[in-house]
This record gives sequence, C-alpha cells and structure tokens, in this order.
Amino acid sequence: MKKSISVMAALLALGLTAGCGSNENNAASSGNNGGAQESASSAPKKVELKIFLGGLDRFREQFDGYFEKFAEKEKAEKNIEVTFNSEYPGADNAPQILKTRLATGDVPDVFSLHAGNDMPSFYKAGYLEDLTAQPLAGKIIDGIKPLVSIDNKVVAVPMESLSWGYLYNKQIFSDLGLTPPMTLTEMKAVVQTLKDNKVTPFLLSYKETWIPQLFLPLTVGGLVNSEHPDFVDKMNSDQGSFAEIQEMFDIIDLVNENGTDRAFEVGNDDGSAEFANGKAAMWIQGTWNADSILKVNDKMNFGVAPLPVNDNPKSSMIDVSVSTALAVPPNSANKEVALDLLNFILDDQASNELYQSMKFNPVSKNHTFKPYPWVEDAAVFVNKGQSYQDPVIPSAVKDESGKALQSYYDKKMSREDVIKALDKTWKQANAANK
Repeated sequence: MKKSISVMAALLALGLTAGCGSNENNAASSGNNGGAQESASSAPKKVELKIFLGGLDRFREQFDGYFEKFAEKEKAEKNIEVTFNSEYPGADNAPQILKTRLATGDVPDVFSLHAGNDMPSFYKAGYLEDLTAQPLAGKIIDGIKPLVSIDNKVVAVPMESLSWGYLYNKQIFSDLGLTPPMTLTEMKAVVQTLKDNKVTPFLLSYKETWIPQLFLPLTVGGLVNSEHPDFVDKMNSDQGSFAEIQEMFDIIDLVNENGTDRAFEVGNDDGSAEFANGKAAMWIQGTWNADSILKVNDKMNFGVAPLPVNDNPKSSMIDVSVSTALAVPPNSANKEVALDLLNFILDDQASNELYQSMKFNPVSKNHTFKPYPWVEDAAVFVNKGQSYQDPVIPSAVKDESGKALQSYYDKKMSREDVIKALDKTWKQANAANK
C-alpha cells in the first residue's frame, strides 16, 4: 500500500511538472506570436506619390524639401511611409503632357494646372476632385477662393496668387524722374526718355512661346474691361474677331521696336538674369519671376505696373489671377495620402515658409508673412478699382498666340495673319468644347 501511494504521488508530481512546463511553453509561444502580430501591425504602409509640377522647375528645391516635411508628418501621425516620384516639365510642354497622361489613364496623384486656363476644361472632363469638404477649403482667402472654384466647389489649391502687369526697374525710373505711364502716349514718352539716356526700354525674351503669349491676357483684359466688354462673349459664340480689338498691336509694336536684341536666344532664366542686371528698364513679365530675379541680384529694386494699351487710362489695369494651382484627380491610386498632401500645402505654420520662400502672395487666412513690395505696388491700383480678373481665354488660343507673336516679331506674320490664326483657333476651341 505504501509503495502504491508513493508511485501514485510520483506520477502525480510528474504530471504537474509536465503540465507546468506545457503551460510555460504555451505562454512563451503565445507571447512570441503576439510579438510577431504586434510587429506586423506596426510596419508602416508604403505609398509612392506621383507628382507632376509643370513649369515649376525653378522651385524644385523648395517643393522637394516641403514634401520631405510632409513625409515626416504622415509617418508620425498615420504610420504611412511616403516617397515621391516628382516631375518638373517645362512650361511650354507641360499642359499637353498632362492632358495626355490624364486621358490615357497614366494619372499623377497630385498635379499642377493653370487655374484660369485649365480649370474649366479639366473640371468638365472629370479630372478634378472636389476639395470643398477638405480643411484647406476653409483656409483660402475669400477673394481668392472663387478663382479656384467651379459650381461653388473648391477644386484646386492656389499656389501663385498674382497681381501683375509688367515689371519695371525702380532705380532706373527714379534716376530719370520717371513714373509708370497710364496711357500709350505717356509710354512712348517714357521710351524716348530712356533711349535719350542710353537705356534700353524693354527686355525681349521670346525663346519660349509662353512669354510673348503674356501680351494676350494683358491687352485683352485691359480692353475687355474698359471699351470692349462683350468681346469674350462674342468670341465664345463664334460672333467676334480679334479685328475688333486690333489696337492691342499698338503696345506690342512699341515693345518690339524698342527692345533688346537676340530675342529668340533669351528664355525665362536668361531674361531674369538680364533684367536683374539692368539690361533693360521694363519687361513684359509677371511677378512669379521675383524669386529668379532676386537670386541673381538680391538688391534689385523692381516694381509692377499696369500695361497701357491705348490712350484711355481706364484701360490700364492690373491682372488679378491665380496661375499655378494644385489638384488631385478623382481616380488617384493614392487619393487619401494625396489629399493629406494638399491639406499640408496650406498647413497653418509650415506653409508660411513655403510660400514666402517662393516669393508668392499670401493665399491662406493663416498666412502671416508681410506682402512683398511689388505686391503693394499692384495693390495701389487694385484698391482704386483698376484691376480685372484674368480673362477666360481657351488654352489653345493662348498657345497659338505665343507662336503667332513670335512670328509677328520675326515679321513672318502680319497683324491680319495673327488675327486670322487666333480667330480660327478660338472657333476650333468652341467646337471642341461643345
């Protein structure tokens, strides 16, 4: 009996020991599996955003640096590891490249577009995500929001909010006692004074077609908002012609006849350098080139003024617009992260530094940086009612005007030839949009 009890006790002890070992092994096994599961759940999601920023190569450093800040924020807040496949094609080719990509399904997650030129057709084609419910929409300054909205929907984030006309060298004007002219006759007098003092009046940089194209919004805008209010409506209904506003050529002729040489050898970058170094007193160019100019000569003192198009001072007006804006297509493969990036573009703190570094105007209610002197120059005219919203002209017409005005400068096309080309292109654009 004693032997049996001893054997049973021994067996029981062995069982308890085995059971404890089994429980410990199971616990260890369970702990290891739990750790593996926890490790798997904490692994970051990886996303590559395809970014298409046409005509913004001069700001590559600023954008690339800002995108890295976004990547850090997205990793910390959402555990998403974001990398970027960024393209910066030139301004002349970017619109067509982008349209081809969107039409063929090779869709970038975030892309730039011209708010005035491209937004209506892109919206109609279904390429623009509605951003109205995004936090960014409530931050956009009230006066700018309509410029990035269609059908009361915010469809893009404004980058370059512009008040522009032509650029002039304030030092040269001051030295010669000149003020920005408000009529064509006054501009002719300014030109003569400059020439009498051995100063070239205008910088010509026609290597890239988009630069001579700038004459179109400046001349059409001034004339439509003063003496020809129905011109755009008539053109949109195939009832008008540029022959009705052919006085636009008067200022173009004055510039071409009193400009620097080698116009077709000078593009935007070279033009910025030459203007910064005082090669000419005036340049038909926008304030978006401020950063490029000041990189060459940080002491350059330039201003902006309305371009006179005739002898009616009421036709000399500042063009107020949003050129570059950012958008997300509805079929983006990474829409959630792309929308996060657009919201970060107007981040309350970080975006101040971004916009200021590119010499852009404030566009957010939370932007606190002081406007630049050239912005204040334009504001003098805007506050007096001497401004207009960038005229809505089909992109194809603007593109054609750049090429046609190159040929006009080179005397390969006459006024009549340019008028026929622009009329024809506008009618074709109307037919394509029906």
